[in-house]
Parts: sequence; structure tokens; C-alpha cells
Amino acid sequence: MLPVKETEKGLVIQVRVLPRSSRCEVVGIQDGALKIKITSPPLEGKANDECVRFLADQLKIRKSQIEIIAGHKARKKTVAVSGLKKADLLSLLSPFLSSP
Repeated sequence: MLPVKETEKGLVIQVRVLPRSSRCEVVGIQDGALKIKITSPPLEGKANDECVRFLADQLKIRKSQIEIIAGHKARKKTVAVSGLKKADLLSLLSPFLSSP
């Protein structure tokens, strides 16, 4: 299960990013974080930008509704998602949450 916190910034989730992967995809849940593979290298914020873009595409929201609030230089990031209710977020992520 993916822990989701509700704060004044929106919904907050943990994301574990694996840069320099062969393709962008959500792998599943690992240690309470959404595990994502992205193709960009972790240089000059490119991986962070691609992480935000990929999450926005998956959640069908604008990039401006997603903000990395912690972990800018780490693989494990804290991400705030605004404009969605907790039930909507979990519904959009449900195909990935049930995977091992």
C-alpha cells in the first residue's frame, strides 16, 4: 500500500526514482514509495524534470500540479500533488499499486 499524506501543499507521496533506465515506467511499490524508472541521467535536474513530467502524464494532470518538495539530489523523493483528492490519486495509481 502506498502511504498518502494530506497537507496544505496537497497530497504527499514518496517516490523512488531509477534514472538511466531503458524506458519510463512505474515499476510498483518499494518500501512505501512509488518506484519509477526514467530514461534521463541524474544531471543538472534532468531526472527531476522527467520525473515530474512522467508523473503528470500518468496522473493526467498538469506538470505545475506536481512539485518535488524534498530529495532533489536523492533517489527517494517527496512529491506533492495538488488538485486531486486522495481517492482519485489512489484510483489513478491502482494498476501499479497491485503489482508485486
